[in-house]
Amino acid sequence: MDELNKYLDYLKYQKNYSDYTIDNYKRDILEYLEYLKQESINYKEVMYSDIRFYLMYLKDTKKDSNASIDRKLSSLRGFYKFLANDNIVKTNVFSLVNGPKKDKKLPRYFEYNELEELFNACKTNTSLGQRDLLILEMLYATGVRVGELVNIKEKDIDKKARKILILGKGNKERLVEYGEYCEEILNLYLMDGYQKLNTQGSTYIFLNKNGGILTERGVRYILDKIIKKTSLNKNISPHMIRHSFATHLLNEGCDLLTVQKLLGHESISATQVYTHVSTDRLKEVYFKSFPRAKKED
Repeated sequence: MDELNKYLDYLKYQKNYSDYTIDNYKRDILEYLEYLKQESINYKEVMYSDIRFYLMYLKDTKKDSNASIDRKLSSLRGFYKFLANDNIVKTNVFSLVNGPKKDKKLPRYFEYNELEELFNACKTNTSLGQRDLLILEMLYATGVRVGELVNIKEKDIDKKARKILILGKGNKERLVEYGEYCEEILNLYLMDGYQKLNTQGSTYIFLNKNGGILTERGVRYILDKIIKKTSLNKNISPHMIRHSFATHLLNEGCDLLTVQKLLGHESISATQVYTHVSTDRLKEVYFKSFPRAKKED
């Protein structure tokens, strides 16, 4: 479908969305187009009632969660806005539709001792082991998104100041800092493992075993392999380490505006979800530590 391909190109080259995000948009839109085909509905002539029936199909037949339905609506809302701007459809009918109420979920994160176990699972006597530990250390030290991580180049790193220039969402730049633990493995990797992996003269820091640029999917695969070497009974993702970075900062007294800036959030509301995690932690510590928090039996 030409219109879909043009939209995906627009997301990639004008909106600078990651390949992972674009794949999700494509999958959502193709699922919707397949539904329209089954119902003999032209995508250019969709009405509000058609969308309501589609939402019922997602909820009752597909058994999608509210969060999944809301994401699919967002994908289609963006697609139809693009079609309307190109005069392919008269109006963006999806702009009239509100998604289901989202299930409130607090960010999942690792405790610090769990992160230590992850770090210790990486052996630095090989090039890939050095790279894998650097992935963990840099994700946790900076709180960057996985799409930002894989796009870091050597020239972006100021080793003297221990700062990295990050190109975030919407081509917005920000500086993030890293500490001594990350510095140690970064220096080792650049002097040793990176030189051995970089057979193609790449300017990117994170490379696969063939010397090509490591993808977001590749990072997720690496993290899955690392956690299987530990005793941790948890799923892992790059975003979960980002959640850990933000939560630990707040638990140690960092203010919300600083965390917002470090995470690259445009709105403070996106950062406020971490205050709930931090508040729960404070409550737990209070009842565990304060001598008159609860009566003895």
